[in-house]
Amino acid sequence: MGLLSAQIATKKLVPLCRQMASAYDAGIPIIRTLEMVREGVKDRQLRDTLTHIGDDLRRGSTLGEAVRNQSKYLSPVLIELLASGEAGGKLDVMLRDLADYYEDRLEMRRRIVGMSIYPGLQLVAAWFLGTFALRILGRVSGIMSGSTDSFNLTAFFRDYVMFQAAAMTAFAIVAAACILLARAGLFQWISGFVTTFIWPLGPVVRKFALARFFRSMSLMVGSGMHIQHCIERAAAVAANPYIERDLLSAIPKVRRGATLTEAFAGSRYFSPVAREMLMVGEQTGKLEESLYKASQYQYEEAAHAVHILTRVGGVAIVLAVAGLIGYIVISFYANLYGGIMNELGV
Repeated sequence: MGLLSAQIATKKLVPLCRQMASAYDAGIPIIRTLEMVREGVKDRQLRDTLTHIGDDLRRGSTLGEAVRNQSKYLSPVLIELLASGEAGGKLDVMLRDLADYYEDRLEMRRRIVGMSIYPGLQLVAAWFLGTFALRILGRVSGIMSGSTDSFNLTAFFRDYVMFQAAAMTAFAIVAAACILLARAGLFQWISGFVTTFIWPLGPVVRKFALARFFRSMSLMVGSGMHIQHCIERAAAVAANPYIERDLLSAIPKVRRGATLTEAFAGSRYFSPVAREMLMVGEQTGKLEESLYKASQYQYEEAAHAVHILTRVGGVAIVLAVAGLIGYIVISFYANLYGGIMNELGV
């Protein structure tokens, strides 16, 4: 489970979905498949979740109902695709696609983390070294101006440690508040606003959300679900309240007989390319294939945006550090020569 959510981590769902897909393809019933997979799982929460799903199935629940009962721990995409796969008679296909989906998502997450490590280290170094240098500069300025008699190194380090402790405490309090709000389900609207509308995160988050939507929509259309249910469930997979609300606004238009192209014409988040792919899919009768291609396009665009974002972020941090160093050097020599001039009476 993650800090911001009680849901089972993606890296644990990758082997789970792959093992379930292999066992189900071999003709093993779903209840026995769950038992076999559970025996090889070490994570307690995942074992308990699989146990509860198996118990619900034995009591006569459908797989969709059983996984929805575990919505606290399972992601919306897993729940909706398993439910639609069962309803459409393509559970084996859904399990394989889920395994591929989580593998792609895990790979993308690793790439993002890998590209963010160096800028992150630069930012941390800039904070600690910058605050250290600025506080030294303040002490030196005080000595030169005569407000401080001497420089006590021990006292300086003690004050610096106390300053960093206070800063880290404040950071921990903010982080704890964010975690509590996220666990209570209240943080998604706040974080969703920041990640959806604030540059530079907005374009990246929107592309990832649409990629999830198109891929889920493709799988659900292929399973034979009614198009309105496909939109509703795929919108939940977007995992963003603002984008989900925008996508759901297309359902009333579809009910009135509009095509998907017409229904999503007013969407704030569809790119022209996405609309074009959707129109081509409807006109050629290959909607499932076009939606899948649209998801691939959005993933590639999102990956490219992440790459640019990390490069730009790294350059911005370097420039900020250089500016801070320049400020410290200029301030130091300005105070030094200013003190000398005062002593000489110039």
